Amino acid sequence: MAYNEDLADRAREIIFHSQPEFEEKKMFGGLCFMVNDKMCIGVIKNDLMVRLDPSKNEEVLEMDGCRPMDFSGKSMIGFVFVEAEVLSTENQLKFWINLALEYNPLAKASKKKSKVKILSR
Repeated sequence: MAYNEDLADRAREIIFHSQPEFEEKKMFGGLCFMVNDKMCIGVIKNDLMVRLDPSKNEEVLEMDGCRPMDFSGKSMIGFVFVEAEVLSTENQLKFWINLALEYNPLAKASKKKSKVKILSR
């Protein structure tokens, strides 16, 4: 199992009720939920990845089960991991998903990669 499918199902249900239009993409070895074509939350192994307002980063890192998102040895401000163990109730999971959904309209979309055309002769 590359990611916690139960956590992904619970997150999907919560997002759907507040944001019925979203997209799921497999990335980072897990599942990412895109809202307005922007990364919002994800499930990586047994953690919830949350994209939130960078100004709230230090505040949330003091909360149980929360740690910086670190893929390359460098923390990414505005992205955190939350351990599934602290997301056992619907309200706990909703708290983190709502943080991500609140920030989503302000978040910058990643640049679209241009496709390279190969012309044959």
